[in-house]
Amino acid sequence: MRNLPLIAILIGLAGPLSAQTAPSPSEVAAYDGLFRAAHEGDVAEIKRLVAEGAEVDARDAKGRTPAHVAAFASEDRALRALAEAGADLNALEHRAYDVVTIAAVADDPELMSLAIELGNDPGLVTSPYLGTALIAAAHLGHAEVVRCLIDAGAPLDHINNLHWTAVMEAVVLGNGGPDHQAVLDALLSAGADRSLADRDGVTPLEHAEARGFAEMVERLRREN
Repeated sequence: MRNLPLIAILIGLAGPLSAQTAPSPSEVAAYDGLFRAAHEGDVAEIKRLVAEGAEVDARDAKGRTPAHVAAFASEDRALRALAEAGADLNALEHRAYDVVTIAAVADDPELMSLAIELGNDPGLVTSPYLGTALIAAAHLGHAEVVRCLIDAGAPLDHINNLHWTAVMEAVVLGNGGPDHQAVLDALLSAGADRSLADRDGVTPLEHAEARGFAEMVERLRREN
């Protein structure tokens, strides 16, 4: 097997997706205006503040907009109210996450689907890893989110700055269990390219074989 020690280093860098930072309790306590209304899901207050001229795409100290705050709080109605008031759902906060990727990481397909319905592009390049929501969801084994993103037209074969695709992350950062197997099956059934190797030329199949992920090996060997 080619240069697998480097993979261990890259797995450590990819981590869990700790680069995504929800508002802390102290930040929430300090929020006012649209940020507080978004966090609390107070649609009436959002509408009142917007009518009075509040900036719908204002930023907090971490570059979050009220829409990001609503997403972290899983406040669907607040997100819709903000979008209807003109909020930019494709905005990226300071770590380059959008609403769709926040929802994908949180395993919140309802909020994610709403964001896409409201205009959030499911194929945005996001995160410090220059990945996508699909890659993040594949990494975490969020099969329903992965299927929703595929249905929404998310790019299947985007390569991030670790030189990994969603297929690769499902194998390399997964545990080989049922959730990651379901992710891999969804990706391959949709036509994702199983042959795209990492920067050392190691394919997803070779990684699965090295990890003893027998079900993934069998799936990767099948034609479709």
